[in-house]
Amino acid sequence: MSSQMLQPTILLLKEGTDTSQGKPQLISNINACCAIVDTIATTLGPRGMDKLMYDDRGSVTISNDGATIMKLLDIVHPAAKTLVEIAKSQDSEVGDGTTSVVVLAGQLLKLSKEYVEDGVPPTVIMKGLRKACDLARHRIREFATTLPNDNPEELRALLQKCAATAMNSKLIGSHKEFFAPLVVNAIMHLDDDQDLSLIGIKREKGGSMEESLLVEGVAFKKTFSYAGFEQQPKRFVDAKILTLNIELELKAEKDNAEVRVEGIEDYQQIVDAEWRIIYAKLESIVNSGANIILSKLAIGDLATQYFADRGIFCAGRVPEDDLTRVCKASGSQVQSSVSDLNESVLGKCALFEERQLGGQRYNIFSGCPQAKTVTIILRGGGEQFLAEMDRSIHDAIMIVKRARRYNSVVPGGGAIEMELSKFLRQYSRTIHGKEQLIINAFGKALEIIPSQIAENAGLDSTTILNKLRMRHDQPGGDSYGVDVINDDICNTYDAFIWEPSLIKLNSIEAATEAACTILSIDETVKNPAANHTIGGGPGAPGRGMMR
Repeated sequence: MSSQMLQPTILLLKEGTDTSQGKPQLISNINACCAIVDTIATTLGPRGMDKLMYDDRGSVTISNDGATIMKLLDIVHPAAKTLVEIAKSQDSEVGDGTTSVVVLAGQLLKLSKEYVEDGVPPTVIMKGLRKACDLARHRIREFATTLPNDNPEELRALLQKCAATAMNSKLIGSHKEFFAPLVVNAIMHLDDDQDLSLIGIKREKGGSMEESLLVEGVAFKKTFSYAGFEQQPKRFVDAKILTLNIELELKAEKDNAEVRVEGIEDYQQIVDAEWRIIYAKLESIVNSGANIILSKLAIGDLATQYFADRGIFCAGRVPEDDLTRVCKASGSQVQSSVSDLNESVLGKCALFEERQLGGQRYNIFSGCPQAKTVTIILRGGGEQFLAEMDRSIHDAIMIVKRARRYNSVVPGGGAIEMELSKFLRQYSRTIHGKEQLIINAFGKALEIIPSQIAENAGLDSTTILNKLRMRHDQPGGDSYGVDVINDDICNTYDAFIWEPSLIKLNSIEAATEAACTILSIDETVKNPAANHTIGGGPGAPGRGMMR
């Protein structure tokens, strides 16, 4: 007994370390995630509300895009940050369904909380959730409808319906008949690899939304120019393009630079050498045969006038993403010197021209041989309005890309969730044990999607859910979802409310993994700040010690 009393103190954690563990900690994590879901749930669906977010710098964002809201929310709770990550992953993988995945994950946690409080081990809950997820994904693949690929016109019409569904819940939903064909045309114009970096989206303040246009080629705003720019030609057929990453201007010496000369002649030699260097560069560029010069860095007034006198167009300080698109489309290679310029490093395009679009002049490259590229120029009111249009168009582009590549759709409006809910509930009755409860709870959690869509539309979610359950139990009712236009339910497949099956596959898997991640945490350890010291030094006994 005395030997046990004399055991030395064992320091496990640094003094000041905060630890929380057990069931209370798990429930606290679930409550934090549910609080985040309550914030974002009202943005779901065609009648979802927007959120206005601003910071100390005065930056204002108005959006109902789940990923954007989650990124801008300054979430400090470590477990709740998991929801931010799944929203980001859904946005990068499929582009849409970010709100759905967060709402579903929150509902899974909310229902799991009841079983945690009743003493069901989290590992049992996680096993049941993962099994239900696998069953749901298998059912989606069975239920999905394959789009025909043999008829281009029919495929285009089907993709437009997918784009319109993605836009329903966005700011541009009232103009989906205009924007859906525009988005589909952009995707169909690309090559088979569907590289989205070849789609540029530019914002031009002023005008109405329907003045937005699609330019087949690379387009970017006229860059800052010097005297002599207006004398340059603004249109070339079969143009040759040289892209550079060097400055073409005389630069002042750096601060504190010192050059000692003995006389005026020595000083003049230094000045003449600078002029000879830049003229040699310009002459080398002209001899390359290029008639369009683009540079990531500045092109000064001397070079601008030099090129104008020789019938060459130039633009300096071209944005990097635009220069990259020009290189990909035309086959040009960015040069960091002008010592070895030849035909192989030049890009080509069938037509280059400068056109007035809205209040800005744009440089447009079309007919590029290496890759097909398009630019969407958005018109609208304020900057926040245009930014939300940009996000909406991006989501629709991602949806159309996935639908074209994976060629499979499911009915939207909560129809697929109701069908999965029915399927999982029926399956749960065929098994025994605690797993039956978890799979049944997963089916119940899926109903949050149609319920929230109806609630955000001002409908009685209980009535709508009862109608949907009754209809899905009848033959031919498996495609019925929420109809927010007529305040009822409808066959969303026949109403052309379609979503790529990849969205649902990814969102259900992401929501399940997020819920399992939260449930697997049984202890949170918060390390003290680096400069946090307590009197008595690091060896003093405290909360981080065990005897």
